Amino acid sequence: MRGAIGSASFIATRGRTTVADAWAKASGGLPVACGVDDIGGCAEAKWLALRRRRGQTIHMTKQQWFRPEILTLPAYVPGKKGPNTDVVKLSSNENPFPTLPAVQSAIAAGIGNLNRYPDMFATGLIHDISWFHKWADDGVVVGNGSTSLIEKILQAVVTPDGEVVLPWRSFEAYPIAIQEAGGVPVKVPLNSDGSHNLPGLLAAINDSTRAVLLCSPNNPTGVALRHSDLAAFLAKVPERVPVLLDEAYIDFVTMDGAVRSDELLREHPNLIVLRTFSKAYGLAGIRVGYGLGHPEMIAGLRAIGTPFGVNALAQIAASAALHSQEEVRARCRIIVQERNNLIAALAAHGISVPASQSNFVWLPGFGETLENACLDEGVTVRRFGEEGVRVSIGEAEGSLRFLRAVASIL
Repeated sequence: MRGAIGSASFIATRGRTTVADAWAKASGGLPVACGVDDIGGCAEAKWLALRRRRGQTIHMTKQQWFRPEILTLPAYVPGKKGPNTDVVKLSSNENPFPTLPAVQSAIAAGIGNLNRYPDMFATGLIHDISWFHKWADDGVVVGNGSTSLIEKILQAVVTPDGEVVLPWRSFEAYPIAIQEAGGVPVKVPLNSDGSHNLPGLLAAINDSTRAVLLCSPNNPTGVALRHSDLAAFLAKVPERVPVLLDEAYIDFVTMDGAVRSDELLREHPNLIVLRTFSKAYGLAGIRVGYGLGHPEMIAGLRAIGTPFGVNALAQIAASAALHSQEEVRARCRIIVQERNNLIAALAAHGISVPASQSNFVWLPGFGETLENACLDEGVTVRRFGEEGVRVSIGEAEGSLRFLRAVASIL
């Protein structure tokens, strides 16, 4: 029963209520007849028996249950939802289009078999991803969203107090995942234009570094890495250090010189590319993502994967979405055009924003005043303190409301 109240790991922590302490308090100082490290539970058994006899409950606190670094983690804050159906939600980088027709049909056909476990290895989905990327099946791993895969990778490679280098500000879940894995986030500030400071990231790598996290396009600034810059960066990263490249928003990139991660994967066995079906494919509500990497790297990640971690409907939905490329690309083009229109409209108001290559735009230096103005106009956005506001590209009506809110505070 290690991990129970009477375990050695529980009672050895300074300043916490131990079984022996609880026994002494509850029994009025009666001696414990055996060592508290006896996991057979002599002390625990005495304490529990006395508690039951007296009808008492000994309440523990979270400080006694969790590692210290877990207690200091900030909670992940999802995008706000509106108080009523008239509010347009531009706070979560969601795809504004309804579920793809092929996905709806696939889910309808598969919904009658939910009494069975899904394919544990997601064989069909992995085969489709392999086909789409022209990448070997044994170089693909799937998970319950790309964030879940990032968590698994970090748990596999981060040693106690090992460091993970990342740009900041970036996706809020990264520092949480790093500390969950027992690591230390090493945050390297972004450049003033919202891009990764690649020389700074390189300089932060040392003997304690267990991984590097990159996000391109970066959330929340929207700025994407260039292929030549990333290639030069990877050439200087020690091969012992895994590099996680989160490409959740890659489908909205239209700039020249964009990263060609398929080429980089062939050159760098320590590179892992993460993708999601939540954004361009519009499957945020069903949660599925995947990683591409060297077969040896992927084999290790598969070994620690959650059994049956990707549900049956997610597998068939993702496969159907992959085979709907014409519709997916058409939707992405509409979102990109709306993004460009919004950036131009902000420029007309005298507001310069980073060169977003994603389905959102970042307004640095704006905060609660803009957020409240948006709520008055019936639209929700994502505020990061007074550091900036991120607005997702959604329905055209949402952009119009957002621009009215902006105009109202200028």
